[in-house]
Amino acid sequence: MKRIGAHVSAAGGVENAPINAHAIGATAFALFTKNQRQWLAKPLTEESLSQFKQNCEKFNYAPEFILPHDSYLINLGHPDREAREKSRASFLDEMQRCEQLGLKLLNFHPGAHLGQISEDECLQIIAESINMAIDRTKNVIAVIEATAGQGSYVGYKFEHLRAIIDQIDDPSRVGVCLDTAHIYAGGYELRTRDGFDETFALFEDIVGWTRLRGMHLNDSKKGLGSHVDRHDSLGDGEIGWPPFEWMMQDERFDDIPLILETPAPEMWSDEIARLKACAG
Repeated sequence: MKRIGAHVSAAGGVENAPINAHAIGATAFALFTKNQRQWLAKPLTEESLSQFKQNCEKFNYAPEFILPHDSYLINLGHPDREAREKSRASFLDEMQRCEQLGLKLLNFHPGAHLGQISEDECLQIIAESINMAIDRTKNVIAVIEATAGQGSYVGYKFEHLRAIIDQIDDPSRVGVCLDTAHIYAGGYELRTRDGFDETFALFEDIVGWTRLRGMHLNDSKKGLGSHVDRHDSLGDGEIGWPPFEWMMQDERFDDIPLILETPAPEMWSDEIARLKACAG
């Protein structure tokens, strides 16, 4: 079964996210568990924790279909030690908040080398950062998001994802999220059936299908291999509608959160409905 949703608002408290997801017909959702543009956040209250869990149960959102995203400020591969430690502390806090909420996944952008170290060294530092967090938490899976490779971000090649995974002490605690706009801008063709099939065959060969814990479904404003991260509404960008229809008809994408991050929230209900129709 396809689990389709969007990255919904948690304004007013995390307990509102499942309500907002239900309102748009979502069967999965993503959220920020704290302000994504601030380092520090107030602890989650017992009332919020309890209400979040009650609302998830009320609207039938199991933890494996909820894909929280960490702060945009975090850079687990930062070349500067002091800045890296700040990111590591924030990432651990994000993992612990997921634990409190009873969630199983935490989606994050791997990091950037800022032109100061090599990609390989950055990937190694990212793996070290993840190991530190999973050593101090239980059950939550660190879900590495493939990037577009904008600026000095790593993670735009499947080989980068594999390199990080290979350095994780407990492989059961790491997974991958593929963002369609990111991988397309990173150089992976999706527009043609042959390109689509080749891209996911490469993913299976290099990373492994069992590592796929979620997808972000976004069209792209920028072209193939542009390394520019700009999302568009489904069917309105460079990728076009057919690849999303193919995904909906492909059992390999069953039972993972398929999350819209498209730029027009007022269209999410219609996008979800159309995706559901394609899935049958």
